[in-house]
Amino acid sequence: MEILPGEGVSLVRIGESREVVECKLGTPVHPGRIDRQIYETSPMLILTYTDADTVEFVEIAYSGGGGEEAWYDGVQLTYRFLDEVVAELADRGLRYEQTDEGFRFEPGFTLYSMGSRSAQDLDPDAADDDPRLLCEGVSIAPAG
Repeated sequence: MEILPGEGVSLVRIGESREVVECKLGTPVHPGRIDRQIYETSPMLILTYTDADTVEFVEIAYSGGGGEEAWYDGVQLTYRFLDEVVAELADRGLRYEQTDEGFRFEPGFTLYSMGSRSAQDLDPDAADDDPRLLCEGVSIAPAG
């Protein structure tokens, strides 16, 4: 799934109404009128809604195990070692800053790891205490 920095993804754009989103994606995994909803797409989308019921924030979770992942400009973002993804994007000239959550890129997206996966998921030869983090998700919001 290709991300559109600052805008969302092709399936969902920031600013779209919940009604429009649910016409396209169906009912969320945990239906209700709460601010944050998960949709069964591949990879899964997590959307945060404003009080006016429009999309404010788009998150893409990793799929892993051969499932579809998040991409940007030919670079696979999720389910890779986070430092490798950041280096590849930096080599392409994207500016970024490290945050508590991960790495925020100027075009309007953040890469993050929750630390729930181990390096052994990608590298079976990795030691149990290998500190490399996997990119577990991408958050998309308007730049700034």
